[in-house]
Amino acid sequence: MLRILHLTKSFGGIRAVDNVSLEIPKGRITAIIGPNGAGKTTLFNLITGFLQPDTGEIYLSDRDITRMPPHIRSRLGMTRTFQDLRLIGRLSVLENVLLARPKQRGESWLWAISGVWKREETSHKEVAAEWLRFVGLLEKANEPAGALSYGQQKLLALACCLASDAELLLLDEPVAGVEPATLERIVAYIQEIPRLNKTVLFIEHNMEVVQHLAERVIVMDEGKVIAEGNWEEVARDAKVIEAYLA
Repeated sequence: MLRILHLTKSFGGIRAVDNVSLEIPKGRITAIIGPNGAGKTTLFNLITGFLQPDTGEIYLSDRDITRMPPHIRSRLGMTRTFQDLRLIGRLSVLENVLLARPKQRGESWLWAISGVWKREETSHKEVAAEWLRFVGLLEKANEPAGALSYGQQKLLALACCLASDAELLLLDEPVAGVEPATLERIVAYIQEIPRLNKTVLFIEHNMEVVQHLAERVIVMDEGKVIAEGNWEEVARDAKVIEAYLA
């Protein structure tokens, strides 16, 4: 699904991502872990096009996306969440999900008089409602997104990602700051995503969640990948213990 070759990114004298090469398998859940400042979010920003690499290449389903802007990468089947939730609080929960729907024609007099826009709008609303049902927020559909609890906003961000029809979801700390009951719900929903023919790559500091969800774990420290494998393999790696788990 995703292939990264010799990716580097420096800020001044600091190399935030240092010669990283990775392959993310399709239809699996992969976690990236590491201490603060390890380069995890910078790597996400490079993958999604919010930053351009100094060197290296990025391939999405064997297509070179290295220099493509974020909106083109999104059209090709990639979406993400952020640590700071980027919802529009004054819009309803449903409207936030509708904004994530792809291939919307927009408003024009031609579509208005033809009636096509109405059919498409109905279809988009039905899909958005299904994803809200999936994350347990359908009863909140008409409430302002800003009125939701923090955990519910995390669920809404996940619904927006799913509504984009992207095949690759990058989730940046999906359960950070969430109370235990909602955390369990988020974990359960993420666990279902591969069954929807989608791939998940996520950053997380909660090791119990990583152990529960991730089929493969990538460990970063000081911009480099220092280990990768299943949880049992990385957890007993001396470099990982020293850098992060000690």
